[in-house]
Amino acid sequence: MAFFVDKGSIVRKIWGKGDTILFIFAGASAEFALNKAVDWLYFTGRLPADPLGRLFSTVSYARKIVFSEYHDALYAIDKIAAIHKDVEEKRGTPIPDWAYRDVLFMLIDYSIRSFEILERKLTEDEKIEVFDVFFRVGQRMNITGLPTNYDEWFAMRKEHMESDLIYSKFTADLYKQYRRHLGIIRYNLLIQAQTLIVPARVNVLLSLGKIPLLRPVLKAYKFARNFKLEGLLRDAILPAEYKKQIADLDIKSAERH
Repeated sequence: MAFFVDKGSIVRKIWGKGDTILFIFAGASAEFALNKAVDWLYFTGRLPADPLGRLFSTVSYARKIVFSEYHDALYAIDKIAAIHKDVEEKRGTPIPDWAYRDVLFMLIDYSIRSFEILERKLTEDEKIEVFDVFFRVGQRMNITGLPTNYDEWFAMRKEHMESDLIYSKFTADLYKQYRRHLGIIRYNLLIQAQTLIVPARVNVLLSLGKIPLLRPVLKAYKFARNFKLEGLLRDAILPAEYKKQIADLDIKSAERH
């Protein structure tokens, strides 16, 4: 049985653990807010109306790609492309290819950063493996101008962050929505997670600060994993009304490997 992502892949380990996914969300939520194409997310209204709902929707599609059989994964990718095409038709203009690339670049970068914060440093081969999965997703979506290898991606990622990010009225409004949906305590936990994971360019534009207060909490978290208490971190960050979706963030070990 062929899978889009091999069963032994590091990508399955990254996307199979709820806490890793939460850090991917923390980084992406920061960078999405700065992207010059964020007005597309305002056109649909989904992100500002329900940022947490969008998280779980995004996770659902990512899971279908990472853990499905090959043809089922292709179907999920094609569905994502069709959804975006529908939005383009409604707005009467295409989403820029650089905006599509930015999203793929974020998924690669924050997948790596999240795992390294919570688990261990990835090897170069493992980083290449992460790149390869999302490169194939981009190919299937017919995104133009994709880097062909990890080193090209690394260079393009830096260029994109310099040219495609800006603090705008959308940035300010999205952060208001994050605070409204999360509440002050969880919102501050999100900010701390973002301080830990985002690149320096993103940190500067958002004025997040350089001293992540969450770092000692992570040390306690890693110790708590010995007692199967790691779920406390996501319970602390996400509201109780998302209890079922929070529980579903973890993929069983047998499915990850």
